Amino acid sequence: MNALRYEDARRRIEDGIVAVSGDESVRLADALGRTLAADLVSPVDVPAHDSSAMDGYALRAPPANAPKPLRLRVVGGARAGHPHRGPVGAGECVRIMTGAVMPDGCDTVVPWEHVEVAGDEIAVDALVSRGRHRRPAGENLATGALVLSRGRRLTASDLGLAASIGIARLTVVRRPRIAVFSTGNELRELDEPLAVGSVRDTNRYALIGLLTALRFEIVDLGIVRDDPDALEAAITRACVDASADAIVTSGGVSAGDADYTRATMERLGEVSFWKLAIKPGRPMAFGHVTVAGHRALFFGLPGNPVAVMVSFHALVRRALLKLAGGAVTALPSLVVVCDAPIAKVAGRTEFVRGIAFATADGWHVRTTGDQGSGILRSMSDANCLIVLGHDRGPVDAGDVVEAWPFEGLG
Repeated sequence: MNALRYEDARRRIEDGIVAVSGDESVRLADALGRTLAADLVSPVDVPAHDSSAMDGYALRAPPANAPKPLRLRVVGGARAGHPHRGPVGAGECVRIMTGAVMPDGCDTVVPWEHVEVAGDEIAVDALVSRGRHRRPAGENLATGALVLSRGRRLTASDLGLAASIGIARLTVVRRPRIAVFSTGNELRELDEPLAVGSVRDTNRYALIGLLTALRFEIVDLGIVRDDPDALEAAITRACVDASADAIVTSGGVSAGDADYTRATMERLGEVSFWKLAIKPGRPMAFGHVTVAGHRALFFGLPGNPVAVMVSFHALVRRALLKLAGGAVTALPSLVVVCDAPIAKVAGRTEFVRGIAFATADGWHVRTTGDQGSGILRSMSDANCLIVLGHDRGPVDAGDVVEAWPFEGLG
């Protein structure tokens, strides 16, 4: 099988994904990162009343030809939550604070700095234009307005918006269940002693962290040894016991004598591809498995720690968000100047760990140094991935490149 281009692999994954079925009602405070299952429509105006946008004096705007200075008698005060009671007539005004309800008879606010105060009277020498510094009722949201659309992955701002219309619970798509395990006879748990040739299982914890940030339900199946029967048993647990919607593994997808993942996938389902024209992450298997009538997506990621995380950011993340019922959107991207040359050959997409930083003339980026796919520290030091497209050759210092910041990637 020829290595599949990155763009083709991404399309092949996402085209075949159908969102999970079922939804649930959750407390507003628990809805961050969840996918909205139904349009949210405002039952009220926000704000509910005309209010002041400034600290100053509320008044009825005079005719354009009114004599200056405008002299008014102060008949009361208004603060947020404590409105002025009663109407305000011609020649009168009310001291008002930002957010306070506009008094009856007032349509304009004059800021403090434009007013001279003498006892219970003010003089306004500035031009007073009708409606200035007044927030009309419904300026933020009007009754019946669409607040948030179905399929939106909810942000902190969205929660605040829902709170502004008095929504205590939201209907969201159920969380996809993602089973995770690592394969390899050399892997050890955190509390196990390390023999010669053994290593800690880092990939599983990195994947659990990435999936937790996306608010998925995680089924941790631990470490699975390099054995076809053990691998099939783990997949069976994921499908039958956990009813997982997707399985994400690391290791065992190359063509070595102890790499059984792809063969087991083929026996239990279908492999869409297993070799990509990307670096790092060339060996990655994607397809599905079916056990006892339960079908699950299967992402077999490489064994090297950096390749695992790059593959997740580049291909798995978007797919799982679509599985969760959300819209597939492009990853956040910066156009930056590369401060040092990067060796690159055309014919594959490369993801280079980088550190993006702002300067007086815009955004720049540099690499984290050695780009070996087993150097996990380089991923921890990075704040972005430098993305070098399939057909691109070497990068010279001063060239413009694309960078994906980790902020917002989960």
